Amino acid sequence: MSVDMNTPMIDNTNNKKSLGGHLKSFAPFIALLAGLAFAFSQGWHNYLPLEGFAENLGWLDAQIAKNFFLVLVAYMAVYAAATAFMVPASFLTISGGVLFGLVFGTAGTVLGATIGASVLFMAAKTSIGETLRSVVGPFIDKMQAGFNEDALSYMFALRLIPAFPFAVVNIAPAILGAKFRDYFITTLFGIIPGTLAYTWIGVAVGDTLRAGGDVDIATLASNFVPAFIALGVVALIPVVYKKFLKKNPST
Repeated sequence: MSVDMNTPMIDNTNNKKSLGGHLKSFAPFIALLAGLAFAFSQGWHNYLPLEGFAENLGWLDAQIAKNFFLVLVAYMAVYAAATAFMVPASFLTISGGVLFGLVFGTAGTVLGATIGASVLFMAAKTSIGETLRSVVGPFIDKMQAGFNEDALSYMFALRLIPAFPFAVVNIAPAILGAKFRDYFITTLFGIIPGTLAYTWIGVAVGDTLRAGGDVDIATLASNFVPAFIALGVVALIPVVYKKFLKKNPST
């Protein structure tokens, strides 16, 4: 059989590089999915919802006492996965307060949520972005003007004020061309107030559950009043922002 020397040979180099590039893009998702699968295989998800705390809180406290940072890292991994897969995670935030207290619960949630949001940001920059665009499509036009005016301040305001769904706020900045550094900073610091308030509720829930059968009105008031005051302060943030910080109230 003769070979036509003028026939161009197929170069698979670019195809291999393209495949490798796609796999690299999916790496964060693969890692988080593996972590989430491991957590579910171990049955950890049965202990995180609030309804499981009443009967499992003693066992959880014992595990945390023996391996505090290991359990905290596992919690952060589950929270990051929930954020990356756009699973509502309010119950996880409260759970963090029950399990780890105000300081470590808030820190673990903020870091986990920021990691998960960063994965979504990176994914939106790849070919997956077209799929994710469908999630934020109806909101893009409303957000475009704010990004054009001052992207950093606008992203910080979006974190402080729940004007759009959390998943939308995680994805839209990447589609609108935000810098990852600005996105990371505004996410890390912007979600602290809301996280602190919900974690405080979790602390109150944990204290109440640990009080067992001796829970009374005084116990409930002492546990929950500070938490609801914190939540009320967070609820006032949009009012303060619109009145004192927003440059152009008409927009």
